[in-house]
Amino acid sequence: MNLKLRLTLMNFLQFFIWGSWLLTIGAYWFQTKQWSGTEFGAIFSTMGLASLFMPAIAGIIADRWINAERLYGIFHILGGVMLFIVPMVNNPTTMFWVMLVNMMFYMPTIALSITVAYSSMKSRGMDIIKEYPPIRVWGTIGFIVALWFISLMGFETSSTQFYVASMASFILGLYAFTLPQCPPLARGHKKSLVDELGLNAFKLFKSTKMAIFFIFAMLLGASLQLTNAYGDTFLHDFAKLPQFADLVAVKYPAIIMSISQISETLFILTIPFFLKRFGIKNVMLMSMVAWVLRFGLFAVGDPGPGLWMIILSCIIYGMAFDFFNISGSLFVETQSEPSIRASAQGLFMMMTNGFGAFLGSSISGIIIDKFFTIPNAPEGAIQFNWTGIWITFAAYSLVVAVLFAFLFKHKHNPADVANVQH
Repeated sequence: MNLKLRLTLMNFLQFFIWGSWLLTIGAYWFQTKQWSGTEFGAIFSTMGLASLFMPAIAGIIADRWINAERLYGIFHILGGVMLFIVPMVNNPTTMFWVMLVNMMFYMPTIALSITVAYSSMKSRGMDIIKEYPPIRVWGTIGFIVALWFISLMGFETSSTQFYVASMASFILGLYAFTLPQCPPLARGHKKSLVDELGLNAFKLFKSTKMAIFFIFAMLLGASLQLTNAYGDTFLHDFAKLPQFADLVAVKYPAIIMSISQISETLFILTIPFFLKRFGIKNVMLMSMVAWVLRFGLFAVGDPGPGLWMIILSCIIYGMAFDFFNISGSLFVETQSEPSIRASAQGLFMMMTNGFGAFLGSSISGIIIDKFFTIPNAPEGAIQFNWTGIWITFAAYSLVVAVLFAFLFKHKHNPADVANVQH
């Protein structure tokens, strides 16, 4: 098996694991377990908590002591154990700790998979910029395939989704030990703990422009978690209404939600054009407006006559997600000194997937419980005021967009676009 095919399989399984439960755990939580929104917000915040420290710790271990591919395999096997335990959990508190440990093992593997790919490709003299993207896109395909499999098999509200994810994690964990060796490259090199953990990038906060950018990165990171957490169970809730119960979008919500990931792969291709024509700030602003439309269309759509609005919302997701994440990483690249660029990108991810994910997940759960849960809802009725929930999220995104437009000062420099491939 050639290296490209081996790395393609690695990426496919990496995101198949995540796709098996990430968008459908809400349906399991609310539809099957019927636990509270506050507790669910805590569950979804575990990926944010894990992202704050585990990727850095795993990076130090892989740089100094253990081959990256071995650490990658060990983490996936341990993560598979935690996913296998999930169906046995019968209370939200235990579920929180099990999922937190699972995320502590899974989140570092995203960066480790990149390390394994880059290291093995470099050792064979391959052009990473040209040859890695077609390999990485199979990760998104893996995520989509997992969503379709879980949905078509009827596992969206079932604990079986975690067994599927667990088996995929075990398979990838064992497969990782067959990947090319990626030995520690920093063994014997002395670096301060600040440098090891990437904390030197925090000096970027001395710049007002960068500080404002990172704050908005955190606020946008919160938006991302909202649809990941609640989109699938939102569509499932329509099954309680007779006029919607037999519709395809209600029977297979994960398939509808997978349009978001398909859109994501397509919008990536448009980014160079938009960056060159409109500049980084305007592209990021487009992303924020797209989040307003994403949530707003959910607020007014339904699985029946309004299905086109749900689908359009999923298509818009591609712009909402890609335009900020990719243009944001480019902005960080162009504004950081070469000596701290890797740490600066780590800080960007920490603000979006760490602090942003944690705050978005935990606060949204509390707000839904307090303001949008219908007390003593009768059997067969929807328990949540979904229109109010999505309008609130849309209003939040609109405020973020308006503040960003006025507070973030950055002039378009066409030279920045030349670095988009680097």
